Amino acid sequence: MENSGNANNLQKTSPEKKLDFKTKLAYGIGDLGASFPGNIVSFFILVFFTNVAGIPIGLAGNILLIGKIWDAINDPMIGWLTDKTKSRYWGRRLPWLIYGAFPLGIAFFLEWIVPKFHQDHTQNIWLLFFYYTVICAFFNTAFTVVNLPYTAMTPELAQDYDERTEVNSYRFSFSIGGSILSLLIAQIIFSQIHQPEQRYLVLGVIGAIVAIGCPFICAFGTRDRLLAFEATRNQQEEPPAIPFLEQLKIVFSNRAFIIVVGIYFFSWLSLQVTTPIIPYFVLYCIKLSDSDFTQVMLAVQGTALLMLFFWNIVSQRIGKKLAYMIGILPWIFACCLLGFLQSNQIWLMYILAVTAGVGVSVAYLIPWSMIPDVIDLDELHTGQRREGLFYGFMILVQKFGTAFGLFLLGNFLQSAGFKERLPGEQVLPIQPDSAVLAIRIALAAIPSICLLIGIILTYYYPITREIHDDIKQKLWERRHMNNLDSANSD
Repeated sequence: MENSGNANNLQKTSPEKKLDFKTKLAYGIGDLGASFPGNIVSFFILVFFTNVAGIPIGLAGNILLIGKIWDAINDPMIGWLTDKTKSRYWGRRLPWLIYGAFPLGIAFFLEWIVPKFHQDHTQNIWLLFFYYTVICAFFNTAFTVVNLPYTAMTPELAQDYDERTEVNSYRFSFSIGGSILSLLIAQIIFSQIHQPEQRYLVLGVIGAIVAIGCPFICAFGTRDRLLAFEATRNQQEEPPAIPFLEQLKIVFSNRAFIIVVGIYFFSWLSLQVTTPIIPYFVLYCIKLSDSDFTQVMLAVQGTALLMLFFWNIVSQRIGKKLAYMIGILPWIFACCLLGFLQSNQIWLMYILAVTAGVGVSVAYLIPWSMIPDVIDLDELHTGQRREGLFYGFMILVQKFGTAFGLFLLGNFLQSAGFKERLPGEQVLPIQPDSAVLAIRIALAAIPSICLLIGIILTYYYPITREIHDDIKQKLWERRHMNNLDSANSD
């Protein structure tokens, strides 16, 4: 009777049926657990290192880059392991969310502590450097353990070309919503708490709670749909296992995947240069306060959230390629003008922040909507579903883009003579003209160049809706024949 009940549940949640709202909502909430702490890191970690912990900006950028070098090893490995995971109750992906949530929350909290290791300032800086290097590597690993299998769930939840874009629109609604929520909470904390170290400590506690709770909600809300997919997949004859190194060769021989990786890398690099430079731009170029730069970022992220479902509809009408190429243009336009703004043009700053948000929305949505189609193409060629491996490289690109952007930004500003605030100082240091000019260049030129490269790569992306329909048809025919062969052999 129990097996019969399970079979009925699987039938009700057939992977071929459209996703219900509850499942899409639960899946979206899962991204909040990563986006809330992840966006706080993107927005504030560089400012925290330089203006609270007192670490030179170039050294701060190196901390983040070292963590990503470690990720180059662990991301693909964890992705490969999630493909091999077997759990009758949770499937392949969800055990990683359940067991990784607590380490993620703990690691995030530890990032916002400023230990006093030594009385000598110079020695303390180097000890802080080693402390944050270790903690950042810990956080990055925990982030991978949770977020990689979470992102790899997309093609298992939805098989339709357009439904995958819709599912990702739910996901990125919570991703951008988490970004907005983190900024709102930060603004409240900054207005109520005046001691810098205490501000970030409270922010760390709140972020840790979100990071721990959301993966559990996602796991319970998507379990039935994922197990239905697993049941369908397990009915097929298992192809011969391919060694890990051989899988890497296959992944990098997939031209469509390499193009998507390039599109996403340059999109994400643009975002990860823009996001941390905005606080410095608002503080040192526009001459506003700490609370003002959160409002600017809210304008960007709020617009991105509102435009997310608009671009979902547009991509269904004109295709993912054209939607990306059109949607990125407002972001480039805004970046170019922002670099020339003066302190008396605050109203124009907010208009351009909204304009940039239109393009940021596309950068969130479209590349991640392309990946499931690439995985289908890979299955057609190899006979294997390797979501974990492909998404492992996407998460690696995401985190490397974050680290490389901060590394590039930190060393660029340091070479321009940027001055960090020493611990205990209440007033921001006056920056030399060379540092202010470097901030403007970093905001205008670097993102614009990266986004133009992304547009060029998108032009060469080969999977259209028609090509994907053909891939789906061939996969369906193969699965149908395998099921018939299996039935005949029984």
